[in-house]
Amino acid sequence: MNAVFTILTILIILAAILLIVAVLLQNGKGGGLASNFVAGNQTFGVRQTADLLEKVTWGLVAFILVISIVTAFVVRSGNGTGIDITNDIENVQEQAEQPAFPTAPIEQPAPEE
Repeated sequence: MNAVFTILTILIILAAILLIVAVLLQNGKGGGLASNFVAGNQTFGVRQTADLLEKVTWGLVAFILVISIVTAFVVRSGNGTGIDITNDIENVQEQAEQPAFPTAPIEQPAPEE
């Protein structure tokens, strides 16, 4: 597999894990995990922490989107690793030309001796 593809995939997985953490830390209707970090909220203020977490969340979403698109182009331009459906179309056309139920050979009467 392509090394660039592997690196981009690892980056997407790490960004997804960070995104999960950022979403869990946000203060939602139920309080969220951000309410457990009272000392941090008092130091930075509740509003600044929420703004920072929201910016981090949207940044990670944009990062995952961009890297996913780049990965799709890397796979397509790689050496034969992209999806090529032209052979599949030709195989389907060949199968369509063959009858689904080929006729059985006609039984010939046995030669009489």
